[in-house]
Amino acid sequence: MKWRVIIEPDPETRDYAVWCPELPGCTSAGETQQEALENIREAIELYLQPDAIDLPAEAIVAEVNV
Repeated sequence: MKWRVIIEPDPETRDYAVWCPELPGCTSAGETQQEALENIREAIELYLQPDAIDLPAEAIVAEVNV
């Protein structure tokens, strides 16, 4: 799956901020553009992990593809 990310240099620290516009709050940073990309990849993976939920025994869990 591909996600758009925005990389922005920070003029004060000379680091790079990176964020994914389609995933609110999914941000990261790195000292280089490459490091920023590697870090946002991990941030996206963590963002997309489903949270554990408590369900009643009769609940049916299903998945759908979009």
